[in-house]
Amino acid sequence: MSTTQSERLRELLEPLVSKKGLDLEEIEVTPAGKRRVLRVVVDSDDGVQLDTCAELSRTLSESLDETDIMGGSPYVLEVTSPGAERPLTEQRHYRRALGRLVKADLTESAGGGELTARITGVDAAGVDLEVPGVKGRKPTARRLAFEEIAKARVEIEFNRKAAEQRAQHESAAADDEGKEEA
Repeated sequence: MSTTQSERLRELLEPLVSKKGLDLEEIEVTPAGKRRVLRVVVDSDDGVQLDTCAELSRTLSESLDETDIMGGSPYVLEVTSPGAERPLTEQRHYRRALGRLVKADLTESAGGGELTARITGVDAAGVDLEVPGVKGRKPTARRLAFEEIAKARVEIEFNRKAAEQRAQHESAAADDEGKEEA
């Protein structure tokens, strides 16, 4: 039975990554001139700190040096967390994006098209979403099974805190008006 380099790397590195309380998301070996780059992408429910990446990099490097898994050619090891543009493909990705705005391409069985909504809940079968209201309408709730999502990514929100503070202020002002009327 033949195993690929990627499978052998996963078998070697995954237990080391798991010991640190992290998930091994991706292993990628790419050429870079006369060298290769071994990129190891890790994540956790609490995110990944730079110090954790550095510590894990030392651990993985020692383990890789003890084997011939990378062959004789020089390589550079990169340990990193997934970027903001990473596709959501696993239940844990959606769970980690709870409260975030996502853009999803829907399958034909879900009506097709594209949907931008905030994740409000995640379970084994799918996600609960809050679809923003249009033209002053209230947001609506929607449930999607994972099978109804062709692909999804987190949307970057540069002014989310400002929008949340504005909404809280407007809500407080509406409450004050209600009290004055009573």
